[in-house]
Amino acid sequence: MKTSDFNFELPQELIAQTPIPRRDASRLLVLDKDTGAWEHRHFYDLPDYLRPGDCLILNNSRVLPARLLGHRLPGGGACEILLLIDRGENTWECLVRPGKKLRTGARVSFGDGQLTAEITEELPGGNRLVHFEYEGIFLEVLDRLGKMPLPPYIKEELQDRERYQTVYSKVNGSAAAPTAGLHFTPELLERVQTMGVKVGYVTLHVGLGTFRPVKEDTIEGHEMHSEYCVIPQETADLINETKRSGGRVICVGTTSCRTVESWAAEDGTMTASAGWTDIFIYPGYRFKVLDGLITNFHLPESTLIMLVSALAGREHVLAAYEEAVRQRYRFFSFGDAMFIASGAVPQA
Repeated sequence: MKTSDFNFELPQELIAQTPIPRRDASRLLVLDKDTGAWEHRHFYDLPDYLRPGDCLILNNSRVLPARLLGHRLPGGGACEILLLIDRGENTWECLVRPGKKLRTGARVSFGDGQLTAEITEELPGGNRLVHFEYEGIFLEVLDRLGKMPLPPYIKEELQDRERYQTVYSKVNGSAAAPTAGLHFTPELLERVQTMGVKVGYVTLHVGLGTFRPVKEDTIEGHEMHSEYCVIPQETADLINETKRSGGRVICVGTTSCRTVESWAAEDGTMTASAGWTDIFIYPGYRFKVLDGLITNFHLPESTLIMLVSALAGREHVLAAYEEAVRQRYRFFSFGDAMFIASGAVPQA
């Protein structure tokens, strides 16, 4: 398939720059994946579309303040390092800027020397291995000096770091938020569980694999970067029991979807698992576990809109996106949401 098959017109003013005051007051476009029918609701209406016996799978990864702004040593110009993957022994795989100035052996200082770094290796594709030196605990240093790694299409400064975290975030490690979960409040999760919907957690540390743009003309030529993910035993058991009982497995976000689909057996059964995934889901993929998806609106020609199209069909998804543009939905990280499942919208 051509990458251009997943393009759509998006006015720049619809790209959400700031979160709305109340998380679950975002708009919700409900899409029946089989018929393409849709309804316009709000995220706090989500329980209307869930059933007792369903389970929600959420990604509990927590975003690191992974964007570091510093200067090159000795006495050099400004630079930026974005932490992607902890490779151990104070070494991280990173994106760096400016790449031409940050070659092997280059040194960088952050926070007047509170944190220093050396480029130790240039990796295929342009990433760098960076070794850090500091006193104390690295995460505490990072919390003082780092900034939230907001996507480049967000120009506004984030006033409250916690608005780029889900309310259930727990395990540090992501370079970007699993944004579908940003719409949940503790109260909404309690409502969902009270009605008989179970909630389970997986971990996928969001990195370059999720957001790296597709540059090839045909999507089959795109190579995903690996991201680390974990499925605990209790979550595997919950998914298996939900399937046996006839309930639906509904993933919150493409990262949760990619995690369970990476480790599911062909018959849809799950076991506790941990490791690296580079799964690339696009139309033609047969889902083994997922029955429904809660997700944000995604970039044109991205791997994420391709994943959503694999679930609901490219034509249905692009038609729903066009409707969202007409209705002035907010797009991307701080934008509105979709719920996609069979039978989500009753037929007239």
